[in-house]
Amino acid sequence: MKRQVVIIGSGPAGWTAGIYAARASLQPLLLEGALSAENQEKNTLPMGQLALTTEVENYPGFPTGDLSQYLQTSLDAERLAYLAPHAKKGVTGPELMELMRQQAIHFGTEVISEDAVKIEPGETSHKVHASDGTVYEADAVIVATGARANWLNLPSEAAFKNRGVSACAVCDGALPRFRNQPVAVIGGGDSAMEDAIYLTHFASKVYLVHRRNEFRASSIMVQKALNNPKIEPVYSYVVKEILGEEKTGVTQVALQSTQGEADKTLDVSGVFVLIGHTPNTDFLQDVVELDSHRYIVRPQPGRTMTSVEGIFAAGDCADSIYRQAVTAAASGCMAAIDAERWLLKRN
Repeated sequence: MKRQVVIIGSGPAGWTAGIYAARASLQPLLLEGALSAENQEKNTLPMGQLALTTEVENYPGFPTGDLSQYLQTSLDAERLAYLAPHAKKGVTGPELMELMRQQAIHFGTEVISEDAVKIEPGETSHKVHASDGTVYEADAVIVATGARANWLNLPSEAAFKNRGVSACAVCDGALPRFRNQPVAVIGGGDSAMEDAIYLTHFASKVYLVHRRNEFRASSIMVQKALNNPKIEPVYSYVVKEILGEEKTGVTQVALQSTQGEADKTLDVSGVFVLIGHTPNTDFLQDVVELDSHRYIVRPQPGRTMTSVEGIFAAGDCADSIYRQAVTAAASGCMAAIDAERWLLKRN
């Protein structure tokens, strides 16, 4: 089945690319992913990381307020039934993704609930293999598969996600539960340093927990973090357990020494796991150029083209720096425009 544009991924980048491509009369097909046990285990379910997020306070256009009537008139009853009751505090991650999905479909994006498992690049078109065995031929392909946060894989970590456990300080740090409360940051790289510094704007204290006796971040970032009076380093410890209450969420983090010292427990309202991200690009190995961390390389600064003509990349699968819903959506728009102009030029 021949298509002008096939979009892979159903986060902010994918849906925005769908909206722009559909409005440009490109009749896009979007593979949103499958609701499979494998995807659940890898945290790569449809709708991206926002599907696993509660409050979203930093996406423009959704201030605090009761959106229940708007949601009821905007979303189909069948899709609305899968959402948790609206909390009247603005928009949640799943609600925002459903609204983007509905908007893309409204303008003509066709949605298939399957994964892309392989891309075969060609000289005049590309073949996208779906998980159900269907092969879609496309003049242009937009990859927007996102990235998944690396976790500690503790049962208590999973139990308290969105109730004090987070993998994004910029996304969640300003939430009321963390304001004027002590929090812990787990990690030793530049991202951990940056996010620990960011959290000092809201938290009363930030414990910076690392398994080694020195941080692996750049020296300038380490010094900047350690010079902040609100940041206290905790060297040579790993997280043993995250403790909390069913109603209030995280209250403590239990740490185990890597040097034979006594275990310790920190009183915190939140645990930010910042040990990196893994882009969802396994199926692109030997297809497009990837960097050493498997993010898609975009050779032209400010553009979404990849190393293969006619394949474009948007969102967190090609962004190791910002990783925000608004930047992903913006790059989805860029990819759709780049694809449209590339198609016009080629034809």
